[in-house]
Amino acid sequence: MHAMRAAARTATFTDSVIRRMTRVCLQYGAINLSQGFPDFDPPKELTERLSQVALTGPHQYAITWGAQNVREALAAKIEHFSGLKVDPNSELVITCGSTEAMMASVLATINAGEKVAIFSPFYENYGADTILCDAEPIYVPLNPPEFTFNPAELEAAFAAGAKALILCNPSNPCGKVFTRAELETIAEIVQKYDAFVITDEVYEHILYAPHQHISMATLPHMRERTLTCNSFSKTYSITGWRLGYVQGPAHIIDAVRKVHDFLTVGAAAPLQEALIAGLTLPDSYYEELQATYTRKRKLFCDGLRSLGLDFYEPQGAYYVLVDIGKFGYQDDYEFCLDLAKIVGVGAVPGSSFFRENVHNYIRFHFAKKEDTLNAALERLKDIGKLQR
Repeated sequence: MHAMRAAARTATFTDSVIRRMTRVCLQYGAINLSQGFPDFDPPKELTERLSQVALTGPHQYAITWGAQNVREALAAKIEHFSGLKVDPNSELVITCGSTEAMMASVLATINAGEKVAIFSPFYENYGADTILCDAEPIYVPLNPPEFTFNPAELEAAFAAGAKALILCNPSNPCGKVFTRAELETIAEIVQKYDAFVITDEVYEHILYAPHQHISMATLPHMRERTLTCNSFSKTYSITGWRLGYVQGPAHIIDAVRKVHDFLTVGAAAPLQEALIAGLTLPDSYYEELQATYTRKRKLFCDGLRSLGLDFYEPQGAYYVLVDIGKFGYQDDYEFCLDLAKIVGVGAVPGSSFFRENVHNYIRFHFAKKEDTLNAALERLKDIGKLQR
């Protein structure tokens, strides 16, 4: 008999499979195309400002919900790109990455026993966040190849009691960018059931023509029904800085701030100060970001195509779902282990993203230097060794 036992809620999910695959890559010396972080530097404006801040500070706590100058710069950026005028004093909270932004948002709005709708495939944190709140996830399928949803299935989730929808747009892992018409359908259903949406928009600036990102909060009557979670990790290639935010109605942001305060107290003050150099970059930065990732997508997808692999070309974000059904594996996790060990390339088993019993996908990411992507594609020429 043991006096100390783990809480039952932790038994229903595993550690992050994505982060676990990074450890597998390190173990086998594989090129890490699993966990989505770049191997190139952030904009020099950010790193140069950080070097100055290291000498001058601030080095002590910022205001719990984010330094005033950071919130003001962020509000200006949001208005510039979305047209949404945000009050930096009541409608924003700076968090320790979008991971905390999402957790704080769910904790602040979902009660134990309530239900949350989640599109599948989904970023693995969403289900865990819901379960950690003692709430129940209801999964709604996104159907390939366009990863569209059936409005009747989404409405059924709300009819079954879902209080909110977690919406990732652009989507990880499938690269789906939701159209205005799709977002309007979601908004109509959400309003009909007096529910709300928690969005994850961390890939808002990583898009491929002709697709465009539309923030749910900008749709008619949805500002008061939307909590927007976002991060600076992907836009500025600073995943290790762990800076994100939540934007939403003042009375809900007040609740998010309370949760955030007791989860983490606040995000790192020196990094917040340096972040302003990113938030004030000109439009040309974002245009070049999109052009850079468009080149990377073409390079990587052309390479996968030349290898005869079946995959879904993303509309946004920097992930590719590859169908491995023809290799004869019943277990996609086993395939990823062999891929790292034998071929020398890391990927994430697709089953970690799907509620459905799906084991024929793996996820690569291409947020790497072109030399890294070319080296990975060279190694992937040996993927035939995994044929069973």
